[in-house]
Amino acid sequence: MAMTLDQLIKLAVAASIPLLVAGMGMRVTFAEATSFFHHVLRPPRSLVRAVLAMNFVVPIMAAAVALAFDLKPPVKVAIVAMSISPVPPILPGKQLKFGGRASYVYGLLVAVSLAAILFVPLSVQVLGWMLHREFHMGFGAIIMVVGRTILVPLCIGLAIGGLAPAAAARIGPWMVRLGNLLLIAALLPLIIALSKGMWLLVGNGTIVAITVVVGIAIAAGHWIGGPDEYDRTALGIVSAMRHPGVALTIGVANFPDDKLVPAGILLFTLVAAITTTLYGKLRLRRRPTPAGSSLPAPAHN
Repeated sequence: MAMTLDQLIKLAVAASIPLLVAGMGMRVTFAEATSFFHHVLRPPRSLVRAVLAMNFVVPIMAAAVALAFDLKPPVKVAIVAMSISPVPPILPGKQLKFGGRASYVYGLLVAVSLAAILFVPLSVQVLGWMLHREFHMGFGAIIMVVGRTILVPLCIGLAIGGLAPAAAARIGPWMVRLGNLLLIAALLPLIIALSKGMWLLVGNGTIVAITVVVGIAIAAGHWIGGPDEYDRTALGIVSAMRHPGVALTIGVANFPDDKLVPAGILLFTLVAAITTTLYGKLRLRRRPTPAGSSLPAPAHN
C-alpha cells in the first residue's frame, strides 16, 4: 500500500534524527559524553548553571511572557512547552561551530536529556497550575522521546566509535550528511503544511512573545554560563533552542486536534534558529577562536 505524504514526512524525521545523532556520536569520546558526571558526589558547577538556566529561569520567564500576552491557550502551551523541553539532538553541531568545547557540548546534551526525564513531567504540572487547566505528561512518554532521539543513537555512535574508530571516522560524516538531507526533505513540506497555521499567528503578538522568550533564554544562558566565554555562548544557544519533538509530545497530548500547537512550536523553532545563529556569529566576532586551533582551550568546570 502506498504511503501518504504525512507518513513519508514522519518516516524521514524518524530516520534523520537517529542518523544525525549516531553520526555525531562516532566523533565523540565516552569521556566527553559523560564529562558532566565525572564527579558523581560533587556535580560540576557547569551542570548546576545549565540546570538553573534551562530548567528554572527560562521556563518561569516563558510562562510569565505567555501569561502577559493575549494569546490563544494552545499557543501559550506551545511556547512554554518549548521552554521546558531538553536539548534538541541536532544542536551540538551548531554549538561546536560557534566555539563550544566538545566535552561541554556533548556532556550538556547527555546531562540535560537525563534531567529532562525528571524535570519535564514536573514542569508540565506547574504549567497546568499556572494556566489554570489540567495537563498530562508522564515519565514514560518523555523517556521514549529522549531515548529514541538522543540517548540510544548517541550510545550506538559512541560504541561504534570506540570499537571501530577507523570505520567510524569514514561513515560518521556521511551519516550526518544523510541525516541532514532527510531532515531538510521532511521539514520543507512540513513548513508548507503548517504555513497556514503559522500565518494565523502573525500579527496577534505571537512572534513578539516568542522573540521575547528567545531573547530572555539567550541572555539567561549567557549570564549564568560561567567564566568561560565559549561555554557561555553554548549555554546561551541551548537555553533558547529546545527539542521540538518533546514540546510536540506535550502539546499534542493536551490539544490533540489543534493545529495551532505544531504551528506555534515550528514558529518558535524557526525564530530560535535564526536568533541563536545571529547571537553565535556576534559572539565569534567579539571573541575569535585562538590562532592555530579550531576550538578554544579547555576550561575547568
